[in-house]
Amino acid sequence: MNKIEKIVDHLQSQDPNKTQYTIGELDAAAIATGHRSMGPTVSKLSRIDRGLYDITGVIVPISKSYDKPLESAPTLAREVRKTVLVDEFKASYIPQIDGDFVKWGAYKDVLKIVKSRFFYPIFITGLSGNGKTMMVEQAAANAKREFIRVQISPETDQDDLIGGFRLVDGETVFEKGPIVKAMELGAILLIDEIDRGSNKIMCLQGVLEGKPILIKKTGELIEPKEGFNVIATANTKGQGSESGKFSAATIIDEAFLERFTITIEQPFASLVTEEKIIMNHMKAFGKVDEEFAKLLVSWADGIRKTFYDDGVDEVVSTRRLGHIVQTYAIFEDRMKSIDLAIARFDEDTKNTFKELYTKFDATTNLAENTGESNISSGFTTNPNP
Repeated sequence: MNKIEKIVDHLQSQDPNKTQYTIGELDAAAIATGHRSMGPTVSKLSRIDRGLYDITGVIVPISKSYDKPLESAPTLAREVRKTVLVDEFKASYIPQIDGDFVKWGAYKDVLKIVKSRFFYPIFITGLSGNGKTMMVEQAAANAKREFIRVQISPETDQDDLIGGFRLVDGETVFEKGPIVKAMELGAILLIDEIDRGSNKIMCLQGVLEGKPILIKKTGELIEPKEGFNVIATANTKGQGSESGKFSAATIIDEAFLERFTITIEQPFASLVTEEKIIMNHMKAFGKVDEEFAKLLVSWADGIRKTFYDDGVDEVVSTRRLGHIVQTYAIFEDRMKSIDLAIARFDEDTKNTFKELYTKFDATTNLAENTGESNISSGFTTNPNP
């Protein structure tokens, strides 16, 4: 078992009827199975609400035996003593509507596409943290459409996507992958960060044509059900990252990209829209500071303009502003919250960003910050007046 499977198996052994867990409960389960925390692994679970996740999609399903032999299956399937097809795949769900979500940008267009139930593959590109994935999820939620999200990495291969043989309780099991199940259910398939994959994702080329696909390992022909559609997100346009900012982004085969009907370029939200987003975050964390919200949005906008003019190498994303807001709800200190949330940047960039913020916020003066933080960033600050 991999990490996520061990954690889910532990949770199921405690309460087989429970499927929704808080991040705290997940971290506790991770520790119980020998890990420090859930960490980035939590992205493999379905996010139900802020801090709440559903494990249904990664629960090892109960297998069903087929009475008839798979006569058309290839050699591998014929040689095993007993081949089982796993049908009870539970990775799809209808997302819950997020009351904090702000509808902006291409959301209305994506919603129309999702509601149309047409097979109409779309490619959404934009910088990290600007709401691409959330937009697609909330479109599916509002359209009440089943939704399957697949996270792509350099290791993702055909077995992960289409399906492959697994050994379960001493039996050889063919487990259908998320792509196949999305086709069978007529679901919205979100392929997240598709530009992180290797040439192994070329196995999806036929899927992107909306035509039936043959599972070579079992001989089964899968017909896409009405309503099935593919939406991919990426930080690039599939041509790699010239700046090196997204070092894991690969060059996607032109024939593969050509199968997407349209490409949507997602910028960062406007000042007014982003302020609404940040205010919703503040309300969710119980720490509303309208002035701070305006300052954060103006500060991030100034950084982005400088970035587009090649003045800095990094940007502060909407997601990063959300992290600052959550940190502020804990420490109730503006500058400390900013410092902790941008500590991942190199020292020069971090200091440049902090200095720029002081030009927006008259209540903050770096020269007067002489207190000491216990957090690893080492930035010193006094409480906000």
